[in-house]
Amino acid sequence: MTKKKTAVDFEQSLQTLEQLVESMESGDLTLEKSLQAFERGIKLTQECQQALQEAEQKVAILLNQNGEEQLAPFQEPSDPE
Repeated sequence: MTKKKTAVDFEQSLQTLEQLVESMESGDLTLEKSLQAFERGIKLTQECQQALQEAEQKVAILLNQNGEEQLAPFQEPSDPE
């Protein structure tokens, strides 16, 4: 997965999560729709947390490369196509 796609997925997931929260807070959803929105929100939250953890790991790798705190260019793994 490319960096650009991950960023777009994260931003899109976050935006969808915000929309779900707004619709649930409005009180206009039925109980069934509220439960579906809640379940979707939980999944989106987990996806966002995973993306943030991956970003933190990349930063830690860059900062601790060779036991020295230095920044180095990040190289994405090539996509097998």
